[in-house]
Amino acid sequence: MNISFTAAILVKQNQPLIIDEISFEDRLCVGQVLVKLDYSGICGSQLGEIAGVKGPDPYLPHLLGHEGSGTVVEVGPGVSTVHTGDRVVLHWRKGSGIEGKPPKYKWQGKTINAGHVTTFNAVAVVSENRVTNIPPDTDLKAAALLGCAITTGFGVITNDARLKIGENIVIFGAGGVGLNIIQGAKLAGANQIIAVDQWENRLELAKKFGATSTINIKSIDDLETSVLFEMAGFPIDIVADNTGIPSLINKAYNLISKDGRVILVGVPKKGDHTTIYTLPMHFGKRLIGSEGGATDPERDIPKYINLIKNGKLEYRDLVSSVHKINDINKIISRMKDGSEAGRALIEFEN
Repeated sequence: MNISFTAAILVKQNQPLIIDEISFEDRLCVGQVLVKLDYSGICGSQLGEIAGVKGPDPYLPHLLGHEGSGTVVEVGPGVSTVHTGDRVVLHWRKGSGIEGKPPKYKWQGKTINAGHVTTFNAVAVVSENRVTNIPPDTDLKAAALLGCAITTGFGVITNDARLKIGENIVIFGAGGVGLNIIQGAKLAGANQIIAVDQWENRLELAKKFGATSTINIKSIDDLETSVLFEMAGFPIDIVADNTGIPSLINKAYNLISKDGRVILVGVPKKGDHTTIYTLPMHFGKRLIGSEGGATDPERDIPKYINLIKNGKLEYRDLVSSVHKINDINKIISRMKDGSEAGRALIEFEN
């Protein structure tokens, strides 16, 4: 096999991605699936990879992206859960099937590394357990968001927080995942849903997705006082933090009721630490780390597709813009400066 296609390559941290043609020149190995991408989402996790929030990157240069949709072109030995011609969601959470070895692509005579799934490329060789078959009539824009934004947000509510009808929740960060935490909380029967963010356009979207009130952190003096005011005397059962900012994690812990829980979705920069007084944890307070909302792709993606088809899960307003791969650095800049309210998608040529 020798195929060439366009990709966005991370060559150096804190630098724009390089858009260029790369190639795959090997046979598919056991557990590998060749997918032609239709759409890819851009998650805050990729911004963190580019910025090096977890420290120096030993795998440069490499590809990025972990949520997408497309069509299976070919399958490697041993693959049984998907077949040529299937429409699929590409996701970073492990699903059914084999975990094939990561592919190695070629670019200007260099090897380009990749993980078990990448989506900032028009064609991808991914592990069988990172793709899930979907009905052929599924909207592929929605399918791309099922790779992370929707599944993580709803998983935070159903699997991590286990929100009960009538409970109250505060969400720090109303980006792609945060908006889905909000609509997941609404669907699960939450009472008060308060969204906190620094960008007014995201807060406006948060209201559309079910936030009962919003707080612009830039326009207040004291976050804890403002949240308690908006909560109007109701206990704060859950705070979901999407920011990974230690000071906000600390505030979340202070805000929750004596048997409340903080769900840690965002990841702090390497070396950043939060200091808390642990005694309340002996009497019911909980800090819970979330790994993609504990999503099981084979179990959860079909459920969410049914919710979309029945009009109970909104994704159209979640997609704030659609671009070609050549514009990816502009999108990343818009995400950083708050111009991009929801989830931006990359659309690949068919």
